[in-house]
Order: sequence, then C-alpha cells, then structure tokens
Amino acid sequence: MQIATQLALFLENKPGTLAAVCAALAEAKINIYALTVSDTVDHAVVRMVVSDTVKALHLFGERGVLVVENEVLLIVADNRPGVLVEIATKLAKARTNIEYLYLGGAPKAKKSLIVIRASHAQRAFKALGGKA
Repeated sequence: MQIATQLALFLENKPGTLAAVCAALAEAKINIYALTVSDTVDHAVVRMVVSDTVKALHLFGERGVLVVENEVLLIVADNRPGVLVEIATKLAKARTNIEYLYLGGAPKAKKSLIVIRASHAQRAFKALGGKA
C-alpha cells in the first residue's frame, strides 16, 4: 500500500479524446497504473495514476489540459470476497470517508489494485496498517 498522486483531467467528451491522451502518455513512455472515466453533460473526468506524475503534468500542461492533483491510496489486495468490507470497516472506524474508489483485477488473478480517494489520506493510510 502507498499514497500516490492521482491526476484528474477534464476533457471534451467526444470520440478519440481518450485515445489521444493514452497515445501521448505512451509516446512519453509513461505507464498508466489505474484509470477511470466519468462523463458529464459537457466534459469527461479522467482520473489516473501513472508511473511518472511530474512528466505527465508537464505533458498535459503543454497541451493546455486542465489537471487537478489528489492524494489517493493504492492498495494491492487479495482478489477475494470481503476485501472491500474489511477496508471500508477500518476506514469507518477511523472516521475517514471514502470519497470514491475504483478497482480492477482479472477474474482469476490472485491480486487486484484498489484506488481510494479518502477524506484524509494519511489517516486512511494509518488505519489500513501503513507505516509512515
């Protein structure tokens, strides 16, 4: 588990926009560890955790993309029923809200990656057993 910087990009909600973002990152040799897209009426919010945040910020800045940085927890967890119950219970006991969460793991994979945006990243980190 670690605290990482997540980038939230505000992009036009039209075909090809995500492809262009991914192509720019690939060309710069920046790996995407986690990504989620939510749409709104006039734009899409692309949240991502990447291998080189500073380089990605520079790349998006050159292209005039609005980017907001947030601290998130990256948790590599067992891919089994009940894992989110354990995490959510520990955070509730620590009085830390889960603002949003996304995860992914292949059905037969032993591990999954969970990304949590918590109301207090450091408190969440400690509540889940992280050492500062």
